[in-house]
Parts: sequence; structure tokens; C-alpha cells
Amino acid sequence: MISMRPVSPLPAHLETIPFTVAEARAASLSRGRLRSSDLASAGRLLYVPAGWDFELPAMARAVSAATPGAWISHVTAARLLGLWLPPWLQDSRVLHLSKTRALPPVRRDGVVGHTVLVREGETMDWEGVHISTPARTWLDLCRLLPLEHAVAIGDQLVRQPRDGLELRTTPWATVQELRGLLKRHPKMQGIVKARAAVELIRVGADSAPETFLRLALVDAGLPEPELQVRIVAGDPYSPSADLGYRARRIAIQYDGGHHLTREQQSRDNRRDACFHSAGWRYFKFNADDRANDFRRAAGLVRAALREP
Repeated sequence: MISMRPVSPLPAHLETIPFTVAEARAASLSRGRLRSSDLASAGRLLYVPAGWDFELPAMARAVSAATPGAWISHVTAARLLGLWLPPWLQDSRVLHLSKTRALPPVRRDGVVGHTVLVREGETMDWEGVHISTPARTWLDLCRLLPLEHAVAIGDQLVRQPRDGLELRTTPWATVQELRGLLKRHPKMQGIVKARAAVELIRVGADSAPETFLRLALVDAGLPEPELQVRIVAGDPYSPSADLGYRARRIAIQYDGGHHLTREQQSRDNRRDACFHSAGWRYFKFNADDRANDFRRAAGLVRAALREP
């Protein structure tokens, strides 16, 4: 009877993640060990532990490491960075990799390859992954997304992070920096939409629906609202509404899913009471209004603007 030699355990740092052949060699794993039943091929030069549950950051790291000269881009970069993608892309498992035109194109199963012109400073290292910067990711996505979503992601890039609530203290980009990015790529696919989007990007939106609401009001022929309107202008402790018309004392709030928590509802109630006590006309809209393209919202705000 032939006895089976026991399979040696994987090094601890490779037990639960995809890894490259180079990483396997660095860990002294033999070719025979890579053919063991507890490992599976994830494409050329890539292996995963058998039964591994897909995790985007780990797979993105391994795929980019196994593809010299490439970087994570487009939808994959947006997902890793937490950009405001539309619903049909939020759970995408398709990996997007970009390379410069001087290198052979990306050819890998399950990966969408892009051959692009990239300038210095448009890629970065992020948590062990070579990835396009947030601004460059936005530009790449402009070709793929409807205009309102391109504007929403642009709003996200230029917004001021909330003190103490986020891991960064400065915006990912400024509107001027986005304009400069467009000037460096005048012939890129999607540049016309990107130029239209950058003209609509504003500082102050804290969610994509807030951007969609602002755009819907403007599309309905209403004046463009201000963003983050405080009862007392310039007072950082004064309650604020997402949008509004200060001169007309009209405040507009979009209540997303996070407003359903008890703590948030308590804060919202205090804010609402402050606006009402100050004599403002106050409107709150939600996902139902978004599903109706904010037509009801535009009608209500229009009527309020017509009042003396």
C-alpha cells in the first residue's frame, strides 16, 4: 500500500489570501506544493486557497502584483476607494487593470484590460495595491457612467471630509485640479462628458442623492441651491441643511438610509425644530422622491420660491 505524504501547511501569511508565483517562491513553496488539492489556480501566475471566499482588496492586490507595470483602475479602483458608484456597479467582481501603451496589453481571465495614456502622479500605492488616484479614477469612469453619476463622484472628490469621522482631513481633489487633469487628456474617450461634469461639480454634497437632488432642481429650471446652508451663516455650530436658498429662508434635506437609526433621527428632529423655530420653510425628501426623479420635490420647491 502506497502511503500519501502529508501536505505541508502554507505559510501563515498565504493561508487566507490569493498569492502570486513570485510570493510562493519567496515562501519556498515548490511546484509540487502549488499543485496540491488545498490550492486552486486563479489564472496565470496566481493561486488561491481552495474554497476561498472572494474579497476584492485581496484579489486586486494579487492580480496587480502578478501583472508587471499594471495598476488597478476604473470600477475596481472606485470600489476600493469607496467612490459613489451607481447600484449596478457597486458589487461588481470584474477586475479592471490598466497599462501604458508602451507595455503589452492585459490578457487575463476575469480581468478587463485597458491600454491608456497616464501622466505622472495619476497612480499611487494604496494599502499595498498599485491603483489609479481618485481623480484619475473619476476621469476613467466618465466614459462609462451617466452624467449625473460623473458629477456625483466629482462632488465626492472635492467635498471637505467631516472632522473626526473620516481617515483624511483634506479633499481628494479640487475642481481646479480636475480641470487640469482634463487639459492633460484632451483626446481621451469620455472627455466631452467629463468637461460637462466638471462644470457641475460643487463643494458641499455629502451623498450622491444630494447631488442628484441639486441637479434635478436645476434641470427643472429652478435657481441653483446653495449647499450646506446654516441657519446662522458662518457659524460652524449652527444647524445646517443639505441644500437651500438662504435669501428666501428655504431649507432642503435629503434623508438617506443612515437617517433611520434612532440616534440620527434624534439629531434630525433637533435640526428640524431649529429651522422651524427660525421661521424657515423646510422640506425633507427621501428615496421615494429619488425614484420619481425628484419631480415632486421640484414642484414643492418651485411653489415655495414663488411665495412672497
